[in-house]
Amino acid sequence: MCGSRAFSLLEMMAVISIIMILATFAMPIYRTIVVRAREAVLRDDLFTMRSQIDRFTHDYERGPASLPELVDKGYLGILPKDPFTGSNETWQVETAAGPGEPGDKLRDTSLAPEDSLPLGIVDVHSGSPDVSLNGSPYNSW
Repeated sequence: MCGSRAFSLLEMMAVISIIMILATFAMPIYRTIVVRAREAVLRDDLFTMRSQIDRFTHDYERGPASLPELVDKGYLGILPKDPFTGSNETWQVETAAGPGEPGDKLRDTSLAPEDSLPLGIVDVHSGSPDVSLNGSPYNSW
């Protein structure tokens, strides 16, 4: 009974090599899953903030002056973090221009000046310069 019950160095190297090959295939899939999860969170956060901006505008007949105002007035519990920048300070807001301001794409020129859109936030976008998996920049969502 001279037989040894241990693994040889060659067997150990073969097993480690197989594990490394499998890990090489799994890492890109894992990274894609993480990015898709962040994209889903971003879509959900944008939907929530946009709907609360609409509710605020309907209730107060003007857009919110800032995103923290939505929190102060109780429309949002907290201002969510942008999942790609990791901060709630990087959201890019789009505001409605007042009457007579040039380049106002949101204002209907057929309206009289007293009927113009109220000032305030009308839309919000991510502050991330990164590009999504489908090729569109996150700050255009």
